Amino acid sequence: MQRPSTRRQFLAGTGLTALAVTAGCVSSGSSSEPAAETGTETATPTETATPTETPESTPKSLDDWLDDANGYDGEPRRFGPQSRPTVWVGQETDSGLAFDPPVIEVPPMTLVRWDWTGHGGQQNVVALDGPFDSGRTNAQPGTKYHYIFEETGEYRYVSEPHRDDGMKGAIIVKEPPSSGNTKVDEWLAAASNFDGTIVDRTDTDTTTVTVGAEGNGGPFAFDPPALKVSTKTTVRWDWTGDGPHNVVSKDDGPLDSELVAEEGSTYEHTFEETGTYLYSCKPHEALGMRGAIVVE
Repeated sequence: MQRPSTRRQFLAGTGLTALAVTAGCVSSGSSSEPAAETGTETATPTETATPTETPESTPKSLDDWLDDANGYDGEPRRFGPQSRPTVWVGQETDSGLAFDPPVIEVPPMTLVRWDWTGHGGQQNVVALDGPFDSGRTNAQPGTKYHYIFEETGEYRYVSEPHRDDGMKGAIIVKEPPSSGNTKVDEWLAAASNFDGTIVDRTDTDTTTVTVGAEGNGGPFAFDPPALKVSTKTTVRWDWTGDGPHNVVSKDDGPLDSELVAEEGSTYEHTFEETGTYLYSCKPHEALGMRGAIVVE
């Protein structure tokens, strides 16, 4: 669900600068005093945040802890460098008692914003071990809270009024996957099914990529996301029928298929010249439906 962002007003802080907007605040290495019912909040600097230390009463496995988290399907939503992810507080399903997305994966130094939808009643955003805390609960749509995640680690959090009802979330902070090819790594950093592997198909004249494979929160992935082929190789994209999707080059590259949904649809291109070719499904590029072909 895409929603417009708002401009932020800068406030003084320590470490990294605190950001604030009406009915919200941002912190980096700091927590905040409880907010008024309007959500307006003044940042109070404290110590630099560190990854979540798991209390004895909490399962050590993040997956175990998220087992009863509303709206979580087992796959974190990944965001690449320079992104500014938004987590919606009060998903419209689950009676409003869910974060959307409930779990995201981001690189270090990413600013994450929580936006209140007004669904589910009084809500807040509170880390288990205290590195971030939005303050008092609030039911006002448009309330915002921000936090900059500086260090790698797993950060578990809840909405305090509904923790026992499954309103849980997590921010996983880790370095993006690396294949050694900078162009590929930067482009595919947001693709959830990219693990840093460029599949080698240099020994074949024809190879295939599945369009609409599972990934990025649904049938929104190319499989494999990254391929290495030789010149004169023909790559064929095969549609699963979970669409619609297309195959379109980044910038002015040679790939430009139609937007189709029918299972069995195909698109082919023979790569005549060496280079790194980046592409995406245009309607779902922001979700991470991206691919790369390295031609040697």
